[in-house]
Amino acid sequence: MHDSAQALRGKKLLLVGFTLFSMFFGAGNLIFPPFLGAQAGTVLWPAFVGFAVSAIGLPIAGVAAVARAGGLPALAGRVHPRFAQVFAVLVYLSIGPCLAIPRTASTSFEMLTPLVGRSTPGQFIYSLVFFAAAYFVALKPEKLTQRLGRILCPALLVLIVVLFAGCILRPAAPGYGTPAEAYAALPAAQGVLDGYQTMDALAALNFGAVIALNLQAVGITEEAAVRRGTIRAGLIAGGMLLVVYAMLTHIGGISGAAFPGSGTGAAVLTALADGLFGRVGQVLLAAIFVIACFNTCVGLIASVGEYFHELLPQLPYPAIAAFFALMSMLLANIGLAGILSLSVPVLNAIYPIAIILIVVEFLPGRFQRTSVWRLGILFTALQSIPAALPFGPLSALMNALPLSSLGFGWLLPALIGIGAGLLI
Repeated sequence: MHDSAQALRGKKLLLVGFTLFSMFFGAGNLIFPPFLGAQAGTVLWPAFVGFAVSAIGLPIAGVAAVARAGGLPALAGRVHPRFAQVFAVLVYLSIGPCLAIPRTASTSFEMLTPLVGRSTPGQFIYSLVFFAAAYFVALKPEKLTQRLGRILCPALLVLIVVLFAGCILRPAAPGYGTPAEAYAALPAAQGVLDGYQTMDALAALNFGAVIALNLQAVGITEEAAVRRGTIRAGLIAGGMLLVVYAMLTHIGGISGAAFPGSGTGAAVLTALADGLFGRVGQVLLAAIFVIACFNTCVGLIASVGEYFHELLPQLPYPAIAAFFALMSMLLANIGLAGILSLSVPVLNAIYPIAIILIVVEFLPGRFQRTSVWRLGILFTALQSIPAALPFGPLSALMNALPLSSLGFGWLLPALIGIGAGLLI
């Protein structure tokens, strides 16, 4: 009896892990690995190891950090309660309705245009149906395991495996191509930089509350068990990301050799799918993008809705979710370019802060002093905010710091802040 109960719990935990994978795996996750494979060529696998460190390791550490702390507000609250409120709102809005949610519809529609043509009415109708369906699925955030983990995630995996199998059985090229200059000398380091650009650690901070709800819905209700379950679900999702990213990277390596000159990850995938399967390949790839984008859209609507419902309990969750779905639909059709010009710099400003929150959470207990949290975040923000947003001469100064050209100008100030916090 005990063994069967453990097996049942393990199966439920696996489904929650599938759900978390579905929420992570959006359009960007489809595009980055194939492009890396095409660019890295014969040094593809060292580059992939570096990519996995920052594109998988960091987000899964984010899931674990949020689980350990008891939620994003609690994690950010280790710095200061007011900082926690401001930071959480910025994270949820900038990566949700102001960026990723609208882009799920616009990106997936782009992949459909070779099949259905491009028209403004067509895009509007598609986005209306897309967000209405996403809202319906997100309406019960505690049931995402049943809808994403049990149905849509397996469907997505089957389609990706079909594309990968075609690449293995009918390779378009005998091997990988010549690596681009950026990868030739230090492929692993370039892979780390590419993985950093996914910014999935911010998404990891978003998803904790919804994963906890789904664990409770499958019978894991004790607080400590929910935290352990969230971490284990994160590890399952991380393992799935590793396997799928490896398949997509290999696909990109073969496609890059067979069809050189593809400028984006989407172009790399399109060239290979069309070369392998013709018109059917276009349908296959469009289906992969639509399902992946839909899953991420549902996860983000649910996460943002849950957070703002907790922040403003007088507002019902369905109304909040409907508001953000409608807002995202409008932005996807009429105002995405303008909002991206604001949200992308904000993301670049807060992403280093999110990373330091995750890192400090895993420092040994004796190092987790209030001074370490506050000075680590303060020194990071003093570089990342002026470097990402227009602050005139101050921005120029911050962008002149070591590693700034690689996007890591915040690293030295962060280390100085943490070190100063340890000395106080």
